[in-house]
Amino acid sequence: MRKLGATIKEISLPNMQHAIPAYYVIAPAEASSNLSRFDGVRFGYRCADPKDLTDLYKRSRGEGFGAEVQRRILVGAYALSAGYYDAYYLQAQKIRRLIKNDFMAAFAEVDIILGPTTAEPGLENWRQEQRPDR
Repeated sequence: MRKLGATIKEISLPNMQHAIPAYYVIAPAEASSNLSRFDGVRFGYRCADPKDLTDLYKRSRGEGFGAEVQRRILVGAYALSAGYYDAYYLQAQKIRRLIKNDFMAAFAEVDIILGPTTAEPGLENWRQEQRPDR
């Protein structure tokens, strides 16, 4: 990159260590909120022959979403619930804002941010060696 005329400058993104924990609160909360309209009435999968409205809701959501999606919806609903909204979702939103501000400050100094895409070189090869069946 230097041979092509780039100037290399180290930058700091001090709040990046909090990105993954914030993601695991924000993403399920927003998924839960967005998927709440998929009730089988107006949007989303509709179960066959429901007995009543409650059965329609339970079966449509149970059959329409896989186990992992259901888990994420439940985690998101928990994070958005009355007793935990401030402690989890609001705090994660604040962290997301700090991370955004870190990037804005960095891009005020540089045009491009380059960084590693894996924890260490050759990690994928190591995984393949450990699990040759994959």
